[in-house]
Amino acid sequence: MRAPGIVRRGLGASGVVDHGTRRRRAAYRRVVWGGGEVLVTVGLLLLLLVVHQLWWTNRQAREGAERKVQALEKEWGSGEEEGEGKGEGQERGAGVSGAGSGSGGSAGDGASSGGGSGASTERGRAQGTPRWSQAYAVLSIPRLGLRVPVAEGVGKRDVLNKGYVGHYPHTQQAGQAGNFALAGHRNTHGEPFRYINRLRRGDEIDVETASGRYVYVVDRTLPQTSANDGGVIREVPRSTVRPAYGYSAPGYYITLTTCTPEYTSRYRLVVWGKLTSMRPR
Repeated sequence: MRAPGIVRRGLGASGVVDHGTRRRRAAYRRVVWGGGEVLVTVGLLLLLLVVHQLWWTNRQAREGAERKVQALEKEWGSGEEEGEGKGEGQERGAGVSGAGSGSGGSAGDGASSGGGSGASTERGRAQGTPRWSQAYAVLSIPRLGLRVPVAEGVGKRDVLNKGYVGHYPHTQQAGQAGNFALAGHRNTHGEPFRYINRLRRGDEIDVETASGRYVYVVDRTLPQTSANDGGVIREVPRSTVRPAYGYSAPGYYITLTTCTPEYTSRYRLVVWGKLTSMRPR
């Protein structure tokens, strides 16, 4: 009579143990499953963020920059048609040859001999001072297949994040004696300066404005310097961090700056060029 009771108690104990184990295993599975769902969700959000930064911002900025280039060209074209009758007289009286373009010499030669200062001042008056964040020029770099608007200022929201190249305030304008200094994103938001590290000495950099076309030629590159190296955008550009890089004499310079290494903003990459010719509209 005791044997059946013992069997029943054994079965009962075994049932309790099995039931508790199943509950623990179910709870463990729920935790693992929930954790997996959280990780998948976080992963998807990160992927969407990366897609937004690396693809959507580029697409959006490039489309906007292209529309702005077309708008500027249309504006300048209309201006040429309306003022075609007086354009030749203005070109003859502009005094640009004083900077050396008429004789095929470099603009730097004209500046060093004192012949380019009057022309530079006259061009500055003609261009006026662009409004903050106003797109007023088009930068073209044939080697990179780049054609992008230039706007006044280097603010992210109103200039750089639109896919534009920004003009450093208080530096000279295109064609003027001194340093025409520009900044652009290397990654995201159109990344116009992503490949400026590929530029080599002799490559052309063209700048078009309402007043004319200015052709610079790449002369030197500073692969890496501090983000606070203000010397690279001075009127006579020269690195204060790496003094071996830069210039010691006045001239007609262009400076392109961007972040380096890619996907960071720790350092700056700098490309310098010199003005070789200009053609008023």
